[in-house]
Amino acid sequence: MNIIQWDIALFEWINNDLSSAILDFVLPWMREPMFWLPLYAFIIAFVFFNFGIKAYWFVLFLILTAGSADMISSRPIKKTIKRLRPCNTEYVHVIERVSCGSGYSFTSSHATNHFAVATFLIMTLGQSFRKIKPWLWAWASIIAFSQVYVGVHFPLDVIAGGILGVILGRIWAMLFDRYYGYSLQPNIK
Repeated sequence: MNIIQWDIALFEWINNDLSSAILDFVLPWMREPMFWLPLYAFIIAFVFFNFGIKAYWFVLFLILTAGSADMISSRPIKKTIKRLRPCNTEYVHVIERVSCGSGYSFTSSHATNHFAVATFLIMTLGQSFRKIKPWLWAWASIIAFSQVYVGVHFPLDVIAGGILGVILGRIWAMLFDRYYGYSLQPNIK
């Protein structure tokens, strides 16, 4: 079995064999940016409340992390590889409220973006708040898994997107560290 056959077999297992009414209801929400808006707002508010002037730079670097991840995944990679989404094929369990999308599949921009942000947060906030690390990995992973479950990406799309996201998140965190220090220490009042 070659890697593409393995990818399709794993996709069919996740998309078809794991299919359930509960997952059909829950997992589409996990991939919706608006669902996570309260978390994003909390992170930004938390940073501004606790880290003073450094928070402005933190938010800028966080935006650069997410923006570069999305741009690199969506433009040069997808437009070069041109892999069709699985929802455009015959072996997909379709969930009505999920749109297939008009673009290509490889790499998953959702996976790239969320693993980039998770990595950046782990390497910055995670230095002072170590307990958030597993939660951030779980958050990015459930979003990536959801992409496969709902049929818009193959497993290799999210794996490659996750790897790309980790690389980009590390690069931006290292740049942040160079100028502002990895560890954000709360203001002592």
